[in-house]
Amino acid sequence: MAGGVGSRFWPLSTPERPKQFIDIIGRGKTMLQQTYERFEGLFPLENIWIVTVKQYASIVAEQLPQVSADRVLLEPCQRNTAPCIAYACWRIKMIDAKANVVVTPCDHSVMDINEFQRIIRSCLKFTNGTDAAVTIGIKPTRPETGYGYIEADLTSSSPRNKEIFRIDSFREKPDVATAKRYVSHKNYFWNAGIFIWSVSTIVNAFRVYSPQIGKVFESLAKYYGTPYEQEQIDLHYPKCESISVDYAIMEKVEESFVCPADFGWADIGSWHSLLTESKRDLYGNCSVGKGIRLYDTRDCVIHAPNEEKVVVQGLDGFVVAHNGNTLLICKLEDDQQVKQLSAIE
Repeated sequence: MAGGVGSRFWPLSTPERPKQFIDIIGRGKTMLQQTYERFEGLFPLENIWIVTVKQYASIVAEQLPQVSADRVLLEPCQRNTAPCIAYACWRIKMIDAKANVVVTPCDHSVMDINEFQRIIRSCLKFTNGTDAAVTIGIKPTRPETGYGYIEADLTSSSPRNKEIFRIDSFREKPDVATAKRYVSHKNYFWNAGIFIWSVSTIVNAFRVYSPQIGKVFESLAKYYGTPYEQEQIDLHYPKCESISVDYAIMEKVEESFVCPADFGWADIGSWHSLLTESKRDLYGNCSVGKGIRLYDTRDCVIHAPNEEKVVVQGLDGFVVAHNGNTLLICKLEDDQQVKQLSAIE
């Protein structure tokens, strides 16, 4: 899934080129490219599909030229994750009704690729030929308030896979006290938004639990893979309810499971999360750029990879980010203010 806006990373992220198409972490590749490479070796690369908004089609082609155009599905508008996933799964089902599917956002960071691939293989084996829907739960390392949580029943694992457990409930992003309680109970995990299921399972789930969305994509079956597909998607996709797949499907299906995992995962959704998840110096600073020099500066994010020299002195808890002809210097404590500042012309 590569259709988000990512306005909290302004001025790096803009409506024309949002965060998934940027090298936020300073690894030399964009978030989209890193996500694509994360799946190399798991299955044939022609089996990778990308769903994005129409206006980003040229960026996807630029960054992943190896992906054929017929594997890039274009949303005419944003409708959250449920319609996005439904479109892709109906489209894949037309080619292989027995397909097993992994769904992932493309703006995550994963440090241990080998462990990530091991977990994905294990979950694919579990969902193959069954009605199970699995989501990856990340073992929390702190009482994080920026992530949703999954409550698991750890009293007994699935007989088919000792690493997989039934889901008791999904929980919204908590306050600090609630997050501390979740972490102390040991059976709560961060919701990574990575799902594994057979294509028949998810299509049937949409038909039962989200029939409005299901009817839209079922009605378009005769157009998939034809020259009329995009025209019909443009016409009918906006009719879909804007809802996440968690609300539309995962909280309702009976056979919902979680696979607890620990592969160095992070949802890089804001400047604050970049600071939290990145390697920092002795004073808690995260710097992306070779020409950065810091003096008497603590707990700051400095992002200026294209500048020859950036000197910062005397800041505590700030973001300093340069992109093109825009320089942002603001307090790190409130991510929402970055979204507001991005509207300033």
